[in-house]
Amino acid sequence: MQRVWFNKTFSSVSAAIRLIREADADGRYCIVCSSTNPHAPAFLAAHEAATEPAGLKGEAYLDWCLHFCREKAITLFMPGKEASLISAAREQFAALGTRVLCVAEQEVLHLLHDKARFYDAVDLPATPVADFRVVENIAQFDAAYRELRAKHARLCIKPAVSVYGLGFSVIDEERSSAQLLLEGVAYHIGLQDLQSGLAAMVDFRTMLLMEYLGGHEYSVDCIADHGRLVCAIPRKKSLVIGQGQIIDVRDDILDSVRQLSTRYKLNGLFNVQFREGANGLGLLEINPRMSGGIAMACLAGPNLPYLALAGFDRGYAGLNIPALQNGLRVTELAHATVLP
Repeated sequence: MQRVWFNKTFSSVSAAIRLIREADADGRYCIVCSSTNPHAPAFLAAHEAATEPAGLKGEAYLDWCLHFCREKAITLFMPGKEASLISAAREQFAALGTRVLCVAEQEVLHLLHDKARFYDAVDLPATPVADFRVVENIAQFDAAYRELRAKHARLCIKPAVSVYGLGFSVIDEERSSAQLLLEGVAYHIGLQDLQSGLAAMVDFRTMLLMEYLGGHEYSVDCIADHGRLVCAIPRKKSLVIGQGQIIDVRDDILDSVRQLSTRYKLNGLFNVQFREGANGLGLLEINPRMSGGIAMACLAGPNLPYLALAGFDRGYAGLNIPALQNGLRVTELAHATVLP
């Protein structure tokens, strides 16, 4: 039996563990899950659970991971927290008998997490990145705003380094932030308020001022094998709340994801996001991890977490990957439960 460890990561790990256990008819995998939260919902899905010490990061966390793998006889490690550091230490884990599934090499992971650098480097003619400028002070912001606004009807701003879309806002030239708040308009900010706030700071962390892509967003859950795309499931998000998402297999998306997989030698389970704009589909980001909507994607047929684990464990050659059920409308339903 393989002992598989998921360390602290995003909440989607609960669905991933559940999907793996549903597909693991032979009981090949014992799933160990850890978190700094002693009541993590993912503990309900795992065979074994462990509480991580709070506050550890960097080399201290790496040392703890090595000790944990030795103590728990972990054979396959699917890292979330400190994935890039753990990726660079694969040989240390291998000496303990632990194989580490790395989505990419450490330098690539650093690139993907920094959208300013990634946007500048990526070359994807069919689905290019939206027009953008890097800004770090009010003078740069004002100059970039004049330049981009002359070409695009709406602009947006977001941090170069962020997760969950934190810090993203569409810029509103008509209403103040207070008006937007009172009207319940999320992810928007008033232009004058934004300028005043930025001007009050000498400089600020790197931000991206961008053309706003206002059409459908596509979230694509993928598996690759050292740069070769194995499977990709695109989900089109509805513009109307409550109408779910559509499994929408588009050739331009699949071609772009295939190119990205090859270019960055992606491996295992990851997510790519696109959005439609005035000039067609544009790339938003590569998330070197599973998405929050992974369970919805799997309703199309392929059980991505299980396939990624089994492919890493014993290769993809003998795996049966079901055909995608294109056109499905999918959603997720919350349900009440008792936490551990």
